[in-house]
Amino acid sequence: MASNTPLPDDVNALSGPQKAAIMMLSLGDEQATKLFAMMADDEIREISTIMAGLGTVNSATVEALFVEFANAMSSLGNLVGTYENTERLLLKSLSKDRVQFIMEEMRGPAGRTMWDKLGNVNEQVLANYLKNEYPQTVAVVLSKIKSTHASNVLALLPESFAMEVIMRMLRMESIQKEILDGVEQTLRTEFMSNLAKSARRDSHELVAEIFNNLDRNTENRFMSALEERNREAADRIKSLMFTFEDLSRIDSQGIQVILRNAEKDKLALALKGASETVRELMFKNMSERAGKMLREDMEAMGAVRLRDVDEAQAAIVTMAKELANSGEIFISEGKDKDELIY
Repeated sequence: MASNTPLPDDVNALSGPQKAAIMMLSLGDEQATKLFAMMADDEIREISTIMAGLGTVNSATVEALFVEFANAMSSLGNLVGTYENTERLLLKSLSKDRVQFIMEEMRGPAGRTMWDKLGNVNEQVLANYLKNEYPQTVAVVLSKIKSTHASNVLALLPESFAMEVIMRMLRMESIQKEILDGVEQTLRTEFMSNLAKSARRDSHELVAEIFNNLDRNTENRFMSALEERNREAADRIKSLMFTFEDLSRIDSQGIQVILRNAEKDKLALALKGASETVRELMFKNMSERAGKMLREDMEAMGAVRLRDVDEAQAAIVTMAKELANSGEIFISEGKDKDELIY
């Protein structure tokens, strides 16, 4: 996936594709679409990937690249390269299916082939998708990805279904090209397309992440003001936020991982300001001896500042998100225990 890597200050240090991407953004829709129409797929993919990750390009850089168009460029000011702008430009000159394919390649997990890409998808996410497919389809998929990844996925499938898959794999000889192409196309149009869409971040997600990092008083103040101006946006942001109290959405195995990774002093401080539900969840997943020691540490602290509690809780929430992103724990959406965020 493209990232917003800062551009070099020296224009001469820009690569050819970076210069081309900036030029495409600066030309406008009509001229850019004409150029895209004359490019090969690999050229479009390379330039589009860079365009989507450019972020803000300052006007000085644009002017240095296009001295002969300095007057026109200076009126444009900064250019912003985003997935949405790139997709809009591509749709002007390419078919919707072709654009969808290119954007999925950019947004989806890294890898040259579909099977390479599947190897970079979290096994829990892949297992959740495959458990609703035919056993024969799953057998084909597991036979094409790395054995270590396949074993992790297989272990997460329902046992009876997993045995059906194993039996199909044992009986499977050479896979006909038509069958393989059909499975690959299904994965591309259904699974990878949905995965790519889920990777998009809208403005509500961005604000929710910012709010997560505010202290409690500031967050409450901003949220109250937002509720007065836009109740719908406030409710959406609340649903996207992940707070210390949301640790209750993690199963026992995940809580135990958090307890093993948390700093003991931060955990004690965080639990001082936690609800009884979260406290009991933590203690339930500790040994009796460890729980007793933690309670004693909390009592020994006496009165603590709310700001210190907020900071401790924020540190544990950040750690929980990192563990979820790495696939070590899974956080339920709350509506369906099988739904995950990652």
